[in-house]
Amino acid sequence: MDHSNLPAAIKRLGQNFLIDPNIVRKIVSVAALSPNDSVLEIGPGRGILTEALCQAACRVTAIEIDPRLHSYVAAQLAGLPNLHLVLGDALLYPIENLPTGTIVVANLPYYISTPLLFRLLERRNRFPRIVLMLQDEVADRLIAEPGTPDYGMLSVMAQYAANIAKAFKVSPNCFRPRPEVDSAVVSLHTKGKPELPLEEERTFATLVKGSFAHRRKTLVNSLKDEGHEQEIIREALRSLALSPTVRAEALSVADFIALSRLISPSMPSP
Repeated sequence: MDHSNLPAAIKRLGQNFLIDPNIVRKIVSVAALSPNDSVLEIGPGRGILTEALCQAACRVTAIEIDPRLHSYVAAQLAGLPNLHLVLGDALLYPIENLPTGTIVVANLPYYISTPLLFRLLERRNRFPRIVLMLQDEVADRLIAEPGTPDYGMLSVMAQYAANIAKAFKVSPNCFRPRPEVDSAVVSLHTKGKPELPLEEERTFATLVKGSFAHRRKTLVNSLKDEGHEQEIIREALRSLALSPTVRAEALSVADFIALSRLISPSMPSP
C-alpha cells in the first residue's frame, strides 16, 4: 500500500489512524472471520484494517464520512474486488440493507462511539459479532459490574443486548496522530433471543435511563424526578427484595429487567 500523500487527520472528526500492523492482525483474529463472512467497517481511515478485512472475508462494506479519505482508500485499494466503499455517515447508512450475519469490525471515531454502538445493538439480529476499538474508559464502562464506579446506563443497555469481553488494550503509540487516551478492543456477541418483547424494550430503556439520571439520588427519587410514581417503584423494589433506598448502580441487568416487567403498565410514555 502506497503511503505517500497521506491525508492529514481532521481533529473534529476524531481521526486517529491506526499504524500498527500487529494490532490489525489481533483485531482480525478477535473477529474470527471466515472466507464466507460479510463485514461492516465504520471509519476505514487510511485503509490499513480495511485491507486486512478484505483478505479475511468475502465482502467488506466500509463507510467513510470524509471525502478525502474515501478517495484515498478507493485509490489505494482499487485492486480489491470484494470492497464496497461508501461515502456517507454511519449513523444514517441503511444498515438493514446488509446481509443478516454481517460482522462489524471497526476502529470507531471516539466522539460518536456511543450513539453508533447503540445503533448497532438496536439492529443486533443482523450482527452476531461486533468487534470495536474504543476509548479504554468506554470499554471499561461496557464490561462494568454492578456496584463499581464505571457501571451505568451504557453498561446495562449494552449487557442487556450482548455478552461483552475486553480483548486487549492498545497504546496511543499505535496511532498517528497519537491520541491523548488509551484504547481497547472489545468483542460483543449479541444475544439472539431478547429477554423482553420489543414494546417492553422501549420501557426498559426509559427505566434504565431514568434510574441513572441522578446518580447521587436513590433509585426511587431519581425515577420520581423522571415522572414515575414513587409508591409503584417502592412496591416493585419490595417484591424484588431490594432496599427502598437502593441506588441504580447496585442493580444487575437481571434486576432492571425484572423491575421493568413489574412497573411496565404504569410507565410514563417515553
